[in-house]
Amino acid sequence: MKKIGIIPNFTKDKDMNLTKKIISWIEDHGGKVLLNEVEAKKVHRQDLAYKSYKMYKESDFIIVLGGDGTLLGVARKVAWYETPILGVNLGRLGFLTEVELGDLYIALEKIFAGEYTIEKRMMLEAVVINNNVQVETFYGLNDVVISKGAFLRMIRLKTYIDDHYLDSYSADGIIISSPTGSTAYSLSAGGPIVNPKNSLLIITPISPHTLHARSVIISDKEKVCIELENEDNEGMLTIDGQQGYRLKKEDKVVVSKADFCANFIKLNNITFYDVLRKKLSEMIINKE
Repeated sequence: MKKIGIIPNFTKDKDMNLTKKIISWIEDHGGKVLLNEVEAKKVHRQDLAYKSYKMYKESDFIIVLGGDGTLLGVARKVAWYETPILGVNLGRLGFLTEVELGDLYIALEKIFAGEYTIEKRMMLEAVVINNNVQVETFYGLNDVVISKGAFLRMIRLKTYIDDHYLDSYSADGIIISSPTGSTAYSLSAGGPIVNPKNSLLIITPISPHTLHARSVIISDKEKVCIELENEDNEGMLTIDGQQGYRLKKEDKVVVSKADFCANFIKLNNITFYDVLRKKLSEMIINKE
């Protein structure tokens, strides 16, 4: 019996009718649904209620209803357990969602029949260190950004690859991106586009105050260490544009490949390059 977690979208499924229909379909086809306690209460199915971590761990796969932003948040929580994720798009075309809502039940039939593959996506680990003590650890799918936060002035970022000095960037900030995140903030800052099947890190300064500063691509076996050199040593650490942490005096941030990956269910023959071409075309049209 398939055990399937569902993460609804309260914004786009306010009455929860869509979630209820998916639950009914899964149960009619011999599957078991897992919801977290809040969502189970909203659909009046407390018999499906689980602690979130238990749902992530025990599900054979998890259906995520929403767009790329929703998937990013879920990936950070689920990747620990390496549980596969099926992204169902409820909005505009994204890079992470696998199926459109109208194709969901066809997709579920294929999954139940074993007609799918798993695509692994590299995750990032960001460790905040102060006086040689590890004080915080974050994980992200897209990127780790160190910026000036609310301050208008630029910051200076002393950057190392492992123990090797790379450069000190006077800039608005710096982006450490995974291949998945290469089409997000990194691209807007002038970084390269990388197929997410690769495993590497991309370092891209944000609005650098020098002409020679360019993106640098490094091995997934290397670590990036960043120290703030501005006078007050303050800045903002942001993970996937969703989690924020105020950096304090003498903090440094070490970014590397995480020990686990996010797993996404793949069902169709649409390639990354197909999505990229369509997405970039949309961007051009919107600008016009």
